[in-house]
Amino acid sequence: MSRTQGRLFDEFTLRGVTLRNRIVVSPMCQYSATDGLANDHHLVHLGRFAMGGFGLVMAEATAVADEGRLTYGDLGLWRDDQIGPLRRIADCVHDAGACFGIQLAHAGPKAATLPPWASEADRPAAGRWDIRSVTDAPYLDGWQRPVSLRSEELPAQLHLWGAAAERAHRAGADAIELHMAHGYLLHSFLSPLSNTRDDAYGGSLEGRMRFPLQVVEAVRAAWPDTRPLLVRVAAVDNGADGIGIGIEQTVEFARRLRQLGVDAVDCSSGGYGGAYTHVMGPGYQVAWASEVRARAGVPTVAVGLVTEPAQADAIVRDGHADLVALGRQALAEPSWPIRAREELGQYDAADRFDLLPLQSRSWLAKRQRQLDRLARDARPGGTR
Repeated sequence: MSRTQGRLFDEFTLRGVTLRNRIVVSPMCQYSATDGLANDHHLVHLGRFAMGGFGLVMAEATAVADEGRLTYGDLGLWRDDQIGPLRRIADCVHDAGACFGIQLAHAGPKAATLPPWASEADRPAAGRWDIRSVTDAPYLDGWQRPVSLRSEELPAQLHLWGAAAERAHRAGADAIELHMAHGYLLHSFLSPLSNTRDDAYGGSLEGRMRFPLQVVEAVRAAWPDTRPLLVRVAAVDNGADGIGIGIEQTVEFARRLRQLGVDAVDCSSGGYGGAYTHVMGPGYQVAWASEVRARAGVPTVAVGLVTEPAQADAIVRDGHADLVALGRQALAEPSWPIRAREELGQYDAADRFDLLPLQSRSWLAKRQRQLDRLARDARPGGTR
């Protein structure tokens, strides 16, 4: 795998997959599926980013089990009939020149919640179910109480992850990412704030890493060797340094992930420990991606209020991360890479619009010729 520094619009290769640039669309829950099935909303939502020039378009947290959905509107890959609708999206993304990724997830103690715009009165009859977690403690006071996963149940859980990875392959995904952040199931095992087990899967960092690392092994065995596997981590928990997961533990975990065949670590933050106490601002999580990259020897993805082209390019050029992921900015500006490449000047003058679908290029090329002619005519001595 490549860890060479470059520019934002340089290609980047992980295993047998080459991204046309270093810009990723972060997984963003849409809460718009029925029974885990993707629909036209997901097709348009994700397809527009591919048409807008992103290198890797990631689908939202996609549940490996029906019990693992964050809400009743989440995507899923726990059944074979969920493959086809995602395959349709993969084909659309590929036709537009981008790569397609799927984030596999189990919401654990956060499962069976509501979409942000819904009230309890909106919840359908099938919108609540029994949930599972590392212990029987709720995610927060007032949340639904989960049932603790017994150690003898964990092999069946591993099968769910491996089966979902195999379905992701059949759905045409070029990459998958395992969600181990934000209070989801695998994060609940990793964090000392949530994992109070006294068996082999709790206690020390070694014990808390055990099940998440077993998930990586199960997925890597089911996922083609030619395709990259990413992991999203909470580099630090919500609380101040020394409370919950810290960067030292994350670096050690990232080293173990690399040894098991993980190709990149996506460095987010937060999940447990009360209110989020870390200072937020432009690129506020980049330093964690930089440290993991330098110390664990694994490519990283930087996220967190990355909005401007020069900012994103500097992250890559300065070696803080290999890829930069946009979420809310991508929603606001689905063709952000087009603007970014114009501002950075990182394009081939022979075809400055090659990130766009063929159907759009001739129109914009004609517009550019008109603008160039107007600029030329406005210069002293030009034709007016």
